Amino acid sequence: MLHNEALFRSGLSRQTAVTAICQAISGWIERGELGHNDRLPAERILSGQFDTTRITLREALGQLENQGKIYREERRGWFVCPPRINYNPLQRSHFHAMVREQGRKPATEVLDAADIVAPENICIHLALAPSMQVFCIRRLRRIDGRAVLYVEHYLNPAYFPGILQEDLTSSLTELYATRYDIRYGKVRFSMLPTTFPSAASHALKVADNSPALFITRINRDQYGRIIDCDLEYWRYDTLHINVEAE
Repeated sequence: MLHNEALFRSGLSRQTAVTAICQAISGWIERGELGHNDRLPAERILSGQFDTTRITLREALGQLENQGKIYREERRGWFVCPPRINYNPLQRSHFHAMVREQGRKPATEVLDAADIVAPENICIHLALAPSMQVFCIRRLRRIDGRAVLYVEHYLNPAYFPGILQEDLTSSLTELYATRYDIRYGKVRFSMLPTTFPSAASHALKVADNSPALFITRINRDQYGRIIDCDLEYWRYDTLHINVEAE
């Protein structure tokens, strides 16, 4: 049972109260009273437990979120962050393999898949003429049941006829190899801290303009042809970027 921490109105400044609340909740996590992905008590209960205002409590919860210790889901509440996934962008693995190798459980949900007119930035990424058609696949990816990644895949349809009729919950990397005899070659990465666009925040159930790690990946095949690009929006508390290069 979580300890009673009702001691914050007794002369503590607001910032001191915020620090004390952060230390108390961090202690619950470190002692194992709250495990990974466990839900924290409701804000109303926490406010009473800490004998503080909702404003002060939310400031403390926001600080813990910024530290990557807890996360919030819209209309569901606050949860304890699980361990981060080690992510090496130089390794040519795919999401499901990367997650399983670290003892975690991956899952992929297809939000939609369609043949569309490519936006201008996608035409540039794929080296296509303006207003060309591309395949767009939008997916939501989970680790241990938690939605952590919203990704938009844009594929040059010349290389992947009929792919929209395939099982797109599986690895595209494996599908490319088995169905089309296409394997990844060189890749170009761009990483940028940003905020979630509305489509991503809705899918991940986070508040609009929540912080995100935005990764753009432009892929070539074994022949050097640009075949697809991925726009990935990760929860910023999900990844530990770990790169070793010679």
